[in-house]
Amino acid sequence: MYVATCGPLHAQEGQKSAELYLEEYTDAFQESFFEGLKQKGIGNYDRAIGSFLKCKELEPSLAVVDHELAKSHFLAKQYPQAQEYALAALAGAPADYWVLEQLVAILDAQGIPLETIEERLPRDAKVKENLALVHYQLGQYTAALQFLEGVDNPSLKAGLSRKITDSLREAGPSAKPPGIPHEARTGEGTAPALRARLEGMMESGDHAALLPLAREAVANYPLQPYFYYAQGVALIEAGDPAKAVEVLGSGLDFLVGDLPLRNNIYRELARAHTLLGNLQKANGYLNKINAGS
Repeated sequence: MYVATCGPLHAQEGQKSAELYLEEYTDAFQESFFEGLKQKGIGNYDRAIGSFLKCKELEPSLAVVDHELAKSHFLAKQYPQAQEYALAALAGAPADYWVLEQLVAILDAQGIPLETIEERLPRDAKVKENLALVHYQLGQYTAALQFLEGVDNPSLKAGLSRKITDSLREAGPSAKPPGIPHEARTGEGTAPALRARLEGMMESGDHAALLPLAREAVANYPLQPYFYYAQGVALIEAGDPAKAVEVLGSGLDFLVGDLPLRNNIYRELARAHTLLGNLQKANGYLNKINAGS
């Protein structure tokens, strides 16, 4: 079983979700896992790795542990180790978008083309879909179209193809070629690294630091809906639900697939509208979650 680390709820909900998942594991596992999340969130990556390795000794085949090890090694710029754990996580959770996006970022950080490890990717339809989505979100529209050719999901294929075409038209000659320069996507300014830091801040309840980092993430990666979600959460916690509604709405505009993240955005929109006294709109977003739409 794999606990979804993508599309996390806001701090209290994310913690509650993780606790429910970890109930079936030993106290030692739970203690090490949460200690790893804590250390990763405050930038102590070596300690985080040590904690997650203890978890792996106790539960060797959990994809969530491999994913956290991949993220922690990536943040520590230990890319070969990060790559192996990312591949292990993807083998255990082939449908998880964020596991695949992390792997792509790790490969880019080393200047390794995806094709060189293609044989190690799971033969899963969701991997093909997520490859197209990852490259679209990174602004690599030509590569996204190439991966989209192998996708069998008609709804996703039509929607994403339309978005890519629109993006290429708007970008014109400045559209990014398939492959972002190595220098532009290494270190703590990459999308997966920023996401990991934002997750850590939400897990620890550090909303004061969350807002400026989320703003930076949105500015640097304007096609990444998760960063709008994080900024929306931070704005609500900062007492600005009206601005949060605007930002979260922008995140929905860029969202393709990823139902857990969509539901999290709906949940925060409901929270913001409740604070604004717009109970009808709040209930509308809660109903969308219950309907799974």
